[in-house]
Amino acid sequence: MTKTLYLIGGPMGVGKTTVCRELNRMLPASVMLDGDWCWCADPFQVTEETKRMVLDNICHLLGNFLCCSAYDNVILCWVMHERAIIDEVLRRLSIEKCGAEVRTVSLVAHEDELRRRIEGDVRAGTRDEGAVARSLSYLPRYRDLGTELVDTTGLTPHEVAARIARTHA
Repeated sequence: MTKTLYLIGGPMGVGKTTVCRELNRMLPASVMLDGDWCWCADPFQVTEETKRMVLDNICHLLGNFLCCSAYDNVILCWVMHERAIIDEVLRRLSIEKCGAEVRTVSLVAHEDELRRRIEGDVRAGTRDEGAVARSLSYLPRYRDLGTELVDTTGLTPHEVAARIARTHA
């Protein structure tokens, strides 16, 4: 079986982590990395140094997963809102050496759906007040990345993951 690297991006609140957990359960011999796990800091600081650090962390783990014979499917979910982020991740990995196929998928949702989801997170205390504006400002960027687009509006995480898995089969 050929290895597959899934790079799954999307704005905050679109369901990346939940969908990728479902995809991880659906795909055989799979491993999942949430890019946020490599940058779970308090206070959360976005500087050139921290951006370099998180990218190094992600690429190190992905590289190890790709080279490990136990895994056929490697999944990364992260807010990859710029093509340069995707390209840099791919540049740092030994994709050809591992014989991996790459799938880049962007999860999107209708603006009102995304707003509703994030506002629920804000009420639950899991996101700050500025999350709605940040996420909505990133949403249009995903349509221009040259990735597969999957609209999550009105779908369960399982349905979205099944669409991603099915389009690969």
